[in-house]
Amino acid sequence: MIAREIDVDDVAAVTARERPDVALGESSRHALELIDQIVREAACPVIVLIHARNPEFIKEASKRGVFAHLTDADVDDWQSSIDIVLRRFAEYHDLEGAFGRRALIERAKGILMERHTIDDQHAYDLLREHSRVNNRKLIDLATAIVDGHRLLPKQPPTPPQPQPRQPPTTADPSERYTAAAQEPRT
Repeated sequence: MIAREIDVDDVAAVTARERPDVALGESSRHALELIDQIVREAACPVIVLIHARNPEFIKEASKRGVFAHLTDADVDDWQSSIDIVLRRFAEYHDLEGAFGRRALIERAKGILMERHTIDDQHAYDLLREHSRVNNRKLIDLATAIVDGHRLLPKQPPTPPQPQPRQPPTTADPSERYTAAAQEPRT
């Protein structure tokens, strides 16, 4: 995908619809804005085509997340450069997925630690054992714990405590005599 005529506001929708392997853009202010959008959406890696030496543009593009730049002098090396970028982008997505899975497992451990008042190692052991016994992937179990936790109250309800039985109160002895004196005798 080479983006010359795409409006910045439309680039996310276009990359989602077209699903390009890589986005190529030429050095311009417009290209920098497109880089921002494409990188934010993580739709595909971005490569910038440079027609003339422009270190300031390359520096700014690298800050915005461009994966590589190519020059007109490197035409024979373009395919190799694109292949490298695609491999690095796949590695980036793999790492991003691993970090996401790790964060989800940590959240599940935290929930187990809170609910069972155990430390993090015991929580992990509990997760791992349950995963093994039930033949479920650890990440699937962690997802179920985190999703299910949202449905539960913040604190488990405490069962009502039985009220201690109060011994019968003894009335003031003078009240007993008054009550007895008022009763009619037969």
